[in-house]
Amino acid sequence: MIRRRTWAALSGVLAVGLGVIGGELAAAALSPSVTPVSAVGTAVIDSLPPGVKDWAIAWFGTADKAVLLTVIAAVIAVLAALAGVLEDRRTFAGRAVVVGSGALGALAVASRPQSSPVSFVAPVLAAVLAVLVLDALVRSLRAWGRAGDDGGTDPLPARRRFLQGASGAAVVAAATGAVAAGVRSSQSAVAGQRAAVRLPAPARTGMPPPDGSVVPAGADLDVEGVTALVTPSDDFYRIDTALVVPVVDPARWSLTVTGLVDREVVITFDELLALPLVERHVTLACVSNTVGGDLTGNARWLGWPVRELLARAGVQLGADMVLSRSVDGFTAGTPLEALTDARDSLLAVGMNGEPLPVEHGFPVRLVVPGLYGFVSATKWVTELKVTRFADDRAYWSTRGWSERGPVKTSSRIDVPRSSARVPAGDVVVAGVAWAQHTGVQAVEVRVDGGPWERATLATPISADTWCQYRATLPLEAGTHTVQSRAVDRAGGVQSEASVAPAPDGAEGLHTVTFTVT
Repeated sequence: MIRRRTWAALSGVLAVGLGVIGGELAAAALSPSVTPVSAVGTAVIDSLPPGVKDWAIAWFGTADKAVLLTVIAAVIAVLAALAGVLEDRRTFAGRAVVVGSGALGALAVASRPQSSPVSFVAPVLAAVLAVLVLDALVRSLRAWGRAGDDGGTDPLPARRRFLQGASGAAVVAAATGAVAAGVRSSQSAVAGQRAAVRLPAPARTGMPPPDGSVVPAGADLDVEGVTALVTPSDDFYRIDTALVVPVVDPARWSLTVTGLVDREVVITFDELLALPLVERHVTLACVSNTVGGDLTGNARWLGWPVRELLARAGVQLGADMVLSRSVDGFTAGTPLEALTDARDSLLAVGMNGEPLPVEHGFPVRLVVPGLYGFVSATKWVTELKVTRFADDRAYWSTRGWSERGPVKTSSRIDVPRSSARVPAGDVVVAGVAWAQHTGVQAVEVRVDGGPWERATLATPISADTWCQYRATLPLEAGTHTVQSRAVDRAGGVQSEASVAPAPDGAEGLHTVTFTVT
């Protein structure tokens, strides 16, 4: 009995697995931005309490999406095994589970803003394929069982037919899965479109350095182990709500400015590239970054100032917020002044000298200095609605997070690492500090709770970027604890109070304990 249930459960897993993989392959070809699995996963993300999201990022960091997909796969496997057992016991019982699950997948697809009629092909195909394979495998399993129960019948041929069918389903599932993974990972269509983009050279602004366009001499202290001054695009952190990266055709992309404006403005990708674009180094930070965490990065962005676009539209009196919307439905509420003042808030098309990576918002995203990403850094942006905080709420502000999200002055120790062992004598303590849109005036370090000592500060690229620092401390053998704090150009000192990231950013001093030998 136990062995029969095992084979029935395996039949369910193979059938549903083949159906899911077939559906994902169909979605990759027909509706790459919306697949059944990604739609279900995104619906789960949207329904989770904010505390669960904080916990996931704290534990898994940028691997949180991979963990969620693994959990979804495990749940699908359990339901599939159950469907196989039920179908073996009673015809149509397991198929009902499969059809019900397919209906939930279709509903999840329907809930996504970027879905279209063709998006429903994938969940329907997945359910139909799973039902057909499940029926075939369970029929074969029953034939094997009947042959074994009949003392005058040789069960070996029936067993062989079942095992051949199960093996065939497994091979087809593996091959189809490999094809689907290849299509998905290459983002075939959009990868070719991105490669064809030729970014224009940045326009001359007439502003003398430091304006954030060039890296000045003395900006890199060249200390081994310290975070790179400019983060490579492949290493830049990615935290967003998109379980599957949206695939956006730049030829069809457009951005619309609506709301409290004198005139609605629509701009296409080609029109955007033809404008006088500027290039600026800007440090971005995720509100979920813990003290000493790595959800911060500095890149060279190419784009058009958002204030120019809003000036075209003519912002009306009374507006105080811009609600930006992504192609996948995500929204961020940015204070209007952050998009209209002198800071370099950009409609970015380039990152580190290349078109935006697909996972970082290709073809166009927002980059706003001085604000956490959850209120500003909308990727795959398609709409800017000029409005009021009193009238509209964004994705994370409806989930308990703050509305305005200014980045807090902070610093991080990169060298030495926690639990490191370093030789006695002059020990180099170094890292990075940031106070976006205000600028870092100084960084101080202290050992074992002693007095604060001024570190050497590198030449900053601009007030909107982090900067490196280093201090040389004479330390004797033993265990030591080092802390750092930044002071911004307005005289504000990094807070020592320990505050969790929710609802508006972490506070506290990064503390590193190491052994001097």
